[in-house]
Amino acid sequence: MKKILITGGCGFIGAHFVEHFLKETDWQIIVLDKLSYASNGFDRLRDIECFPDKQARVKVFPVDLCLPMTVGIKTEIGDPDYIINLASESHVDNSITDPAPFIQNNVNLMLNLLEWALRLKGLKRFIQFSTDEVYGPAPEGIEYREGDRFNPGNPYSASKAAQEAICMAYANTYSLPITITNTMNVFGERQHPEKFIPLVIKKVLNRETITIHADSTRTKAGTRFYIHARTVANAVHFILDRTGETLSKDDAEVGKFHIVGEREIDNLTLALMIADHMGEELRYELVDFHSSRPGHDLRYALSGEKLASFGWHTPINFNESLGRTVEWTLGNQRWLGELDPVVYTVLERAFG
Repeated sequence: MKKILITGGCGFIGAHFVEHFLKETDWQIIVLDKLSYASNGFDRLRDIECFPDKQARVKVFPVDLCLPMTVGIKTEIGDPDYIINLASESHVDNSITDPAPFIQNNVNLMLNLLEWALRLKGLKRFIQFSTDEVYGPAPEGIEYREGDRFNPGNPYSASKAAQEAICMAYANTYSLPITITNTMNVFGERQHPEKFIPLVIKKVLNRETITIHADSTRTKAGTRFYIHARTVANAVHFILDRTGETLSKDDAEVGKFHIVGEREIDNLTLALMIADHMGEELRYELVDFHSSRPGHDLRYALSGEKLASFGWHTPINFNESLGRTVEWTLGNQRWLGELDPVVYTVLERAFG
């Protein structure tokens, strides 16, 4: 039985990774998480029914990776076959408000993980999970490819670019089998209500106005390539399965793969789709947030051609993934946090 270590496994994306590998493999799963506000304790792992019937396959350790791992934790983990690092602070606004501790957190945890990984026996692959934002804003018609230059637009993306550079250095210097994945806007069930899709759902339910980031003319909304968290996990699993088989030597050493949704969509269109799916009206305002507060880029874009050339494709399309997510969220409103009393009338009408 293989063993996979998922850092940040109690968080939104991490829990989807745990769910994927529980359902698609018989591997032993080790989760490390410092249980910050973003993790919501063990609630996500409980919700995907990790416990108790699958508890023998899942072990969870509360660990702050900004500190070197203790001997006891190393002993309990043993020697994993694979490591997927999802543990990083990721809230752009927090990075802008207080950048120093944010950057220090993401750099320190990267160093501690790699120093530990150097001494593991039989490590087959270390996946570093990164973001499209390391490349900075993308002009119209441009989709960045693996290897393009970095141009971080905020302290969060700078910290992720630093993580990538450190990983490349450890792979080149010490031959660590590292692969870096860059992913665009991830959505899905159990997402923190500060993120765009659950925020739109909550605002629509509360009959509140949602602000849509736009250009300086307030006529053109920002765009993204949205992708479901389980689809991202599927892509990473695809990469792991082909380690040492179909990957070229360059990819096997310091590989980079972009994991991209199948189409670009502007945030106003997305919000309207969500409201339409709910059968409700969208109240919105286009705002020029970027001009007054740099760091929130209007457009990001990556090319997914490289991973597609190896044979990977999205298992479920965007429209179906979005519809499932909206329906699930409406039926599990506790994940939206505190709601206005009128919301319960809307939910009662929807679910009877």
